[in-house]
Amino acid sequence: MTLWQYLLLATAAGVLLNLTPCVLPALPIKLRSIGRVVGDGPGRRLLAGAALLAGTLTFFGGLAIATAWLNWTWGTIFQSPSFRIALALVLGGLGVWSLAGRGLQPPQWAYRVQGTGYAEPYLAGLLAAVLSAPCTGPFLGGVLAFALTQSPAAIVAIFLAVGLGLALPYLVLLARPGLIAKMPRGGAWLVRIHQFLGLILLAGAVFFAATVLPGHAAAFLWSGWAGIVTFWLLRALIVGPDLGARLVPGLVLAGTVVSAFAAWPQPGADADAALAWQPLTEQSLQDARAARRPVLIEFTADWCINCKVLEQTVYRSAKVIEAARLARAATLRADLSQPDERLQAYLREFGGAGLPFAVVLDRQGRIHKRLPDLFTADTLAAALRAAGDKP
Repeated sequence: MTLWQYLLLATAAGVLLNLTPCVLPALPIKLRSIGRVVGDGPGRRLLAGAALLAGTLTFFGGLAIATAWLNWTWGTIFQSPSFRIALALVLGGLGVWSLAGRGLQPPQWAYRVQGTGYAEPYLAGLLAAVLSAPCTGPFLGGVLAFALTQSPAAIVAIFLAVGLGLALPYLVLLARPGLIAKMPRGGAWLVRIHQFLGLILLAGAVFFAATVLPGHAAAFLWSGWAGIVTFWLLRALIVGPDLGARLVPGLVLAGTVVSAFAAWPQPGADADAALAWQPLTEQSLQDARAARRPVLIEFTADWCINCKVLEQTVYRSAKVIEAARLARAATLRADLSQPDERLQAYLREFGGAGLPFAVVLDRQGRIHKRLPDLFTADTLAAALRAAGDKP
């Protein structure tokens, strides 16, 4: 593929990055940013879109420079506990603000300097970009792996293309007055949506704080968050004040119940069945090669939301566990929660550029299949069976 093709793929990857769990906490601020310019003239919408794009490109430009000249890898900034705590505090504050039904107001000096408020769309784009760092999203892992082999100028261009893709859906909304006009303008039910998005922000805050705090403190935070959600659901259902306002918590409750039933263990399933993970070391690789066993390697981190999604779904799937057992596969895990140059070298050696990433090796220790980004249990199970069948 040419550089131009990779730039188009990077833009598409940025668009799809909006669908990952990492970027979801930025949705409330983006919606508010768009809602503030509904009905305004094209000039204001253009400036709001430019501010949102500038916020996104600020982060991706800085990350591109760090990657090109400082040899950083995707998600490196999240290896800092101080950064994760600071991000948790920001998300927590924004979550409380949203639950209170308030908007994020730009500082007064921004109004005086600009003549109007474009600080919020800028911050929305910046926050979405920052939150995207621990999740590479569909196609992005391959794009970043290609970028790391290119010149500094190409690396910068590819990262900026990802940032453009991340902001693109919101730029379309701002550029098409007809689409913006169809967005809801107000009502009690819209307040409930803002409050629900505030709960999502609080969940993001708890998640990042839990990666730094001791286990008992993290459990306390999650219990507190669950209590807040329960109180909000009951109050919103009872108080209303109308059918539309009750519909939002009703849908949230229905979705929670459906998800709980979907995650409930199937009859006859072995609750203790799991992959026997071992740390990734040179010795563990040599032992698997000597025993002529295929190998599954997972690269993960405490701060990687998509990694947790895979670990709770794909890696716990009965299909994957059975395929690994039949193939006699060794299952190795590389934990990049903290900086580890040895594991970073393995990530680069196997063709990965970000998390989540997995690779399946055949019995000879050769790469059989790379699995960047999110993937399904069927894909991983098929790769394990094929690797086990190779001589």
